[in-house]
Amino acid sequence: MRSFLLFLHLAGVIIWVGGMFFAHFCLRPVAAEQLPPAQRLPLLSAVLGRFFVAVALAVAVILASGFASLKLTGFALAPLHWHAMSGLGLLMAGIFAVIYFRLYPRLRAGVAEADWPAAGAAMNRIRLLVATNLLLGGLTLAVATLGAYLVP
Repeated sequence: MRSFLLFLHLAGVIIWVGGMFFAHFCLRPVAAEQLPPAQRLPLLSAVLGRFFVAVALAVAVILASGFASLKLTGFALAPLHWHAMSGLGLLMAGIFAVIYFRLYPRLRAGVAEADWPAAGAAMNRIRLLVATNLLLGGLTLAVATLGAYLVP
């Protein structure tokens, strides 16, 4: 059971963090460089729409598998770095919720109305929060893999 939970957990993390890396460092800069707002923002909105559905599922799998692993071990017996990883993961999930439920609808509305300044402002806020989550994801990865060596 532990191996299956770890598989689910890591698969979700790879989808989420890997997808953020791709979107932030590969897709968005090229789209910004090569496309005007009237083409770039609808493209990014459509891509993010598909990505965010996958992320929502990944977040649910990550949280469920993580807390199931904690329950198997026992919260009181779990290493401290597992608790730190849980806290960071919950923070990341909260940031994703803000992106998905507050900012992404603004991006979609701006694109639907061809209001490029509004869509661009929403996209910029999404970009900043994705960058924040990407940094938190890297920190969480460090805590998850190195935490046992850093915290006795």
